[in-house]
Amino acid sequence: MKNVCTLFGILFAFMAQSQEKVSNLQYVDPTIGTVGIVLGPAYPTVHLPNHMIRVFPVRKDHLDDQISYFPLTVTSHRLFSVFSVMPVSNVADSGVWKQRFEYSKEKITPYYYKVSLDESFSQLEFVPGKKAGIYRISSPTKSPVFLRLGIINKTGEITANGKRVITGREEFSGMQAFFYAETDADITGIQSGTTGDKKELVAVFGKHTGTVQFKYAVSYISIEQAKINFEKELAGQGLESLKKKAYEEWDKELSKIQAEGGTLAQKRVFYTALYRCFERMVDINEYGRYFSAYDHKVHSGSAPFYVDSWIYDFTIGLYPLQSIINPARQNDFINSYITMYEQSGWMPCFALVDGDWPAMTANYTAVWMADSWFKGIRDFDIKKAYEGLRKNSLDATVLPWRNGPPTSVLDSFYHKYGYIPGLPPGEKETVKEIQEWEKRQSVSITLENSYCDWAIAQLANAAGYPRDRSLFLKKATNYKKMYRAEKGFMWPKDENGNWIEGINPGLAGREYYTENNAYVFNWHVKHDFTSLFDMMGGVKAAEKKLDELYRTDIGVPKFRFWAVQPDASGLVGQYPIGNEMGFFIPYLYNHTGSPWKTQKRIRSLLDTWFPDNLFGYPGDEDGGGMSAFIVLSMMGFYPVTPGIPVYHIGSPVFDKVTIATGSNKKFVIKAKNNNASNVYIQSATLNGRPFDQSWFTHKTLTNGGELEFTMGDEPNKRWAADSKLLPLTALEKRPEEYMQD
Repeated sequence: MKNVCTLFGILFAFMAQSQEKVSNLQYVDPTIGTVGIVLGPAYPTVHLPNHMIRVFPVRKDHLDDQISYFPLTVTSHRLFSVFSVMPVSNVADSGVWKQRFEYSKEKITPYYYKVSLDESFSQLEFVPGKKAGIYRISSPTKSPVFLRLGIINKTGEITANGKRVITGREEFSGMQAFFYAETDADITGIQSGTTGDKKELVAVFGKHTGTVQFKYAVSYISIEQAKINFEKELAGQGLESLKKKAYEEWDKELSKIQAEGGTLAQKRVFYTALYRCFERMVDINEYGRYFSAYDHKVHSGSAPFYVDSWIYDFTIGLYPLQSIINPARQNDFINSYITMYEQSGWMPCFALVDGDWPAMTANYTAVWMADSWFKGIRDFDIKKAYEGLRKNSLDATVLPWRNGPPTSVLDSFYHKYGYIPGLPPGEKETVKEIQEWEKRQSVSITLENSYCDWAIAQLANAAGYPRDRSLFLKKATNYKKMYRAEKGFMWPKDENGNWIEGINPGLAGREYYTENNAYVFNWHVKHDFTSLFDMMGGVKAAEKKLDELYRTDIGVPKFRFWAVQPDASGLVGQYPIGNEMGFFIPYLYNHTGSPWKTQKRIRSLLDTWFPDNLFGYPGDEDGGGMSAFIVLSMMGFYPVTPGIPVYHIGSPVFDKVTIATGSNKKFVIKAKNNNASNVYIQSATLNGRPFDQSWFTHKTLTNGGELEFTMGDEPNKRWAADSKLLPLTALEKRPEEYMQD
């Protein structure tokens, strides 16, 4: 009897263990994409979702076997970090920061990092909090630990205060960062000095068991506030307890989307991309206070204050994804932008911790806020938001990489004639406000501002300015001035309204097109594909041009092509999947009545350009921009026109995806007979009823339900061939018409 009970006990324990939820964290590999193919790599960042402390080992890329240092935090993605940390072997290691390591002795997860460093003979671990973190340095020989702390951005100081407290201040980009730190072992020696022009301090921990915990908090307000942040998060906490909390927070976020089926590699790509979608924006409210670089003041209040947004890259994918799984957080993002407008007088472009960084082109904040509004995210002051968006359209400069008042003759020209004039090839720039590298981007500016003005028109009624709708709809047609019918391209004009000659549409760079060429920008009329296709000669003529996009050779060696436009990577013909400008283009076959071509292209692009290895990103990841494309497309849909609450259907990669929406409903996408060959949709049902259209609304998704596809290895050219998608982007169409099913 005793043996039977023991057997049942073992069986019960096995069954209980088998029913435990397996965390999606097991699929996340932060090293995926950490070697850039043409441009910079993705970063293996350790952090909590959308929180301030972000850390990664600083090196050239993942092929570099030397780590330069570790920051206390990354302040702005790819731009600034503050305070460096590195164990060293002794005080005499002056000026030596870089240390070798073995890849087999490095572990990177979203919530925990560990590495063994060769020169210092020590092991370093790190775990993040919200405004705080813990480094643990261990010496295997139990010998003294030497910890070097440094200033990254030249100006500042680091001070030891007694035996177990270290504080610091550092200036960067016109503002300051501070830290307060405590150790769990006495400092037995101090050496201050400089490496080059950067101050540093080496603390010696001599009498202990060979392990030191360096617990710290960062503030943008003061050392005193950093200490408050420390006490809020780290009082009574050690590395293991903080690690458990970090794991649980990541597990919760990554559980919002459950993918079943597919290969192990596909799950690794998917969940690693999803993890990267939580790196930005970050909340810098420090327990009731925050410093704003938008008016250079400290403010009080409990509302989050989110910074570090690249609005162009995020609006086309990352923000739409967040509107599905985190609508409340998305609302907080928007409120932060509105607050920045109130503080600075201009709606920000790329809202960083140190202020607005007006990168890229146009007024994409308008598209983002319109998209959110028409998806039911409305807990923000629409009048104040509209006021700022309108001001940025009518009163701000339209030049690339600028924001604020008009600064050049090109601004007045644009508002009078509705386009930016280009210069003939080789002609020297005459407008001093134009950046030497970014140039005029004359065609792109005209097209992108047309789209952004359309978005403002859609918000006019809700904001209480119905008469503005016609004003901005007229501005939204400015793109028509750029289409040159006999060339079949969006083409630059000079200041006299004449077409500029002598341009190779494949090699025409930033003088006319942002980061890409005429082949890509032919399609940047997201708000009015109906008229665009008419200008191209009709729907079938537009479809033929789409086909040619993927088949037209670049015509020169790649090194010459990339010398002109290095961002245009991941090439298929003239199409660059490695740049955010092209993410929506494969879905346009849904508009031409050939959704099977979208299915073909999307699966081919995902399979080819997004492997689960160091080269897994074909271009700049941009802190979530490309990752959102991966997540959405692998689930089987994508928002082609943010501002219209509709998703285009592609080709789902997994057998089943369950999305926990912010409305506390679940939307399930199933793909029967799905495999690497069966990429084509044969038929579909929505909530058990036949479904024959290549799109669905945001409301359909947030209401919950089940969309089921039957897949096959040959295209069903009849499925959704007449799904009436094209009229959704007629200029006069109102997005609110698609807020209901």
